[in-house]
Formats: sequence, C-alpha cells, structure tokens
Amino acid sequence: MSNIISKLEAEQTKKEIASFHVGDTVKVHTRVIEGDKERIQIFAGIVIARKGTSLNEAFTVRKISYGEGVERVFPLHSPKVAKIEVTKPGRVRRARLHYLRGRQGKDAMTVKDVVQNDA
Repeated sequence: MSNIISKLEAEQTKKEIASFHVGDTVKVHTRVIEGDKERIQIFAGIVIARKGTSLNEAFTVRKISYGEGVERVFPLHSPKVAKIEVTKPGRVRRARLHYLRGRQGKDAMTVKDVVQNDA
C-alpha cells in the first residue's frame, strides 16, 4: 500500500524548486485562470513559515499591502505555483517569524540581510 502512495507522490512532486529558507524575501509566481485565459500573478513578501514534508510541504509568505498585513499559504508542489524567485536572502534565528505580525511600518518587513563573505 505504501509503495503505491510513494509512487504517486514521486509522480506529483516538482523536481526543480528554488532553495529558499524562512526569512528570505521571495516572489511567488502563481497561475491564475480567469475564464478560458491563464496569466501569471506575482505575490512578493517575506517567508515567515515552512511546514510539512515531501508532497504536503507548504510555506507562508507575508507582505504589507496599503498598510495592511497580507499572508498567503502556498503548497510547495502545487501546479498553481509556477516559480519561486528569491529576491533577497535573510538571516533569522527562528523557524517561524510570527512576531512580524505585531510590527508596524518598515520594521514589519525587515529581517537581517545575509552578509556575503569573500574570503
């Protein structure tokens, strides 16, 4: 039984997924179907959480839109997610960044930047 399930999961998982972590600023390209037309819509924000494993993995992206916080949960292996693009890597020491919900203004969208060491 589990052999059948693992075959189905392997069939549905995406092979090429951009490597991103909690704290990174990303652009998520999603496919939106309106009538008989399909277009790509971009949702840009900070990854505040990742949860689940393998086919059930999902991540939460938060952005500030017109002064209001907006969060969306995306399934990682969904066919609706066309591409995940890392805009700016961030360095955090937490697995979940729910503390950003209580912040206002620029503080709500900033985490430490990753410092590139050229040694």
